Order: sequence, then C-alpha cells, then structure tokens
Amino acid sequence: MRLQLSTLPLFAAFAAAKIYYAGLAESSGEFGVWSADKIVGYGLPGRFGVDYAFINKDTVSKLVDEDKINTFRVAFLLERMCPLSYGLGAKFNETHFDFFKDAIDHITVTKGAYAIFDPHNYMRYNDPSQQPMTGSVIGDASDPKAATTAQFAAFWGELAGRFKDNEKVIFGLMNEPHDMDNNLVLTNNQAAINSIRAAGANQLIIAPGGGWTGGHAWTKTYPGNEPANAVVMHKLTDPASNTAFDIHEYLDVDFSGGHSICNQSAATNLAPLTAWLKQYNFKAMITEFGGDNNEGCHDLLDEMLTYMEDNPEYIGWTAWAAGPFWGPNSACCTDQRQLGSLEPGSKAANGSPGMYDTVWRPTMLPHVPADLQWEGISSINGPAGAGNATAARRSRRSSRFSK
Repeated sequence: MRLQLSTLPLFAAFAAAKIYYAGLAESSGEFGVWSADKIVGYGLPGRFGVDYAFINKDTVSKLVDEDKINTFRVAFLLERMCPLSYGLGAKFNETHFDFFKDAIDHITVTKGAYAIFDPHNYMRYNDPSQQPMTGSVIGDASDPKAATTAQFAAFWGELAGRFKDNEKVIFGLMNEPHDMDNNLVLTNNQAAINSIRAAGANQLIIAPGGGWTGGHAWTKTYPGNEPANAVVMHKLTDPASNTAFDIHEYLDVDFSGGHSICNQSAATNLAPLTAWLKQYNFKAMITEFGGDNNEGCHDLLDEMLTYMEDNPEYIGWTAWAAGPFWGPNSACCTDQRQLGSLEPGSKAANGSPGMYDTVWRPTMLPHVPADLQWEGISSINGPAGAGNATAARRSRRSSRFSK
C-alpha cells in the first residue's frame, strides 16, 4: 500500500545503536533579564557582549578541534529576536538576529559542526523577568496577552527560512514547556513543524514534550503535565520524516538538576520512554543533563551515556552547560555552590578547576564517539539520512530541469 507523505512515520526503520551528535549546550544568550521585582521588559533588548552573548568563538573552536565534539545547543530569547513592540512572529530585531547568525555561522560554517537552536522560553512569551515561571503561555486562548499558535508558527517559518540552506542547523522548537495542557504543546509543535517545512527547510527538528520534557515522566500524568506526553505526542507528523523528540533528564532526587547528589538511574527511569519510542518508531536526543563532581554522579552519568549508546532510539546528546557568561557559577547540579561550568577554562570560585575539568573531561568526553556525523544535512539517520536528503534534492532539481 502506498502511503501519502504526510502519513509516514516521523522516523525510518531502526538500525544499530548510533550516536550521531554529541556536545554541549551553550547558555548565555538568555542571560540579563532576571528582575527581582518582575519588571516586564527588564534587560530587553540588553547589551550584546555585556548582558548576554551566545558563544565564545575561541572555546567553541577548542571544543571542536581538541575535544572533537560536533554539536552545540545555542540558547536565545524570543523577546530579543521578536521585541515586545513587534510581538512574536516573522518580524525580527535584525541587529540581534545578526549577532545570533554570527554565532551559528562560526559553529556551522567556520568549524563545520552542528548547531541546535534553543528558544529558551518554556513555551512562553512576553515576560522572561523571572523565568521559568513568568510570561504568557503561547497559544493560551484564555489569556488576552498570550502570543497565538499562529504567531509561533510564523516565527519558526521566518527563522527556518533564513537558514534553509545551512545543512548544519537543527531546529529545537522550545525549551522545557511546563504547567500547561500537553495537547497545546502538541498543537504548537505541529504548527511549527508545518511552518518550517513550508519554508523549504528540511533539516532535523527536535520537538519537546510538556512537563519540562522530562524523560522519566514521559508516560506519567501529574498536575501541570496532563495528559501524559505518551498519550498525545505520537500524533506528531512531519512531511519530511525528520523530527526527533527533545528530552531532558537530570539525575538528582527531584529531576531538577539543582542538587549535587545523583541518585536517579537513567537506565531505569528512561526505560518507559525508550519502550514508547520503539513502539512508535521514534528517535530522541537528550539535550540537557548533568551532574556534580562526585563518585555517585560520575557513575550515573557514565551509566546514562552508556544507555544512550546501547539503545538505537537515541541519536545524540548535549550536556548542560557551557557558555561565556557563567564565570565561577555552575549551570546545574551543585546546590548553588560555585564550582564553575562546562566552559573550557572555567574555574570554581576558590580558583580550583571548574566542571569542564572535573566532570566533562573525565566522565562525559570519553563517551564522545570517534565517528560522529560531520557532513551533510542534519538527520535522524545520520550520514545515511544526509545522503538520502542530498539525493532527494538532486532528484527534485533534475525533475524541475527536465520539464
């Protein structure tokens, strides 16, 4: 039976376990907007290089050249790309966009790695003053201040259209939607996918679930995470069959990434999600995880990375987090102790080596495969998918030219 393209599953048939993308989240592009008094618009647009920045080009180069990673997840704020005076949509602050594009071009063009776009907004827009809890939920028809699903789709169509010829980008639709109807997460995801494809962009998309897109809770229902992601997210479709799910998974007691003690086994907690991915022929990337510099965290991080290597449902990962503005502060997993970040050269507040040296290098870096994808369009199928995409483009060109 011949299926219509829109009814095809998102993903191709399973192959042997393979990690195609491995690297780090680059967090600093979302900085500079926190307001103790919840002042709407505080820090917007902000001063580039002073209040926020996307990457440090020198450390990105070091990570590619020396650590041989091929993926960077670059955080930004919707309110900077689409100022409040414009509203969310296809009209951008072009100065801010140019700063963002310069960072993406350094990663993808200069260094030949892949860049995940990370709108770090929790499926909210209009007030990042106390993220993750402030701002109107995108698509919430009961909130007159909320941006609509159509506006979200227009944003993604415009952004994707500007990068449709850059094979090295990956469209991460949204960071950690939470405390909202997961049917609305699905609706927003689908609208964004449709708009990206309509713009002519065929690169890999990674779509979040609700409930902070936690892998451990994918099949569970609890207040603020209803219905379970497993009940609704299998309905997602992609005309290009090149979408994976974006999963976050921390190893501390409440899965928040706030604590220094790791006591959650990813191999155990991800098992229901993995079974669901397998049931529906889906793939996933884990784009946030981390741990402190202690034996328990090292062991459970090693277990988690090994688990992804052993299960073909997982195609990549980025650890949280590097970034030029962390200084001695830690992005996660330290009970707010200043132990540095995953940024190369990072130092703890007491001058000792930071988490790049104490966590990344001894525990995470050894799991970076030697044969990551370096060529071709970002794809759920790695280099094989890139080859298929290239062949498809050639076929379309040939077809057009023969008419």
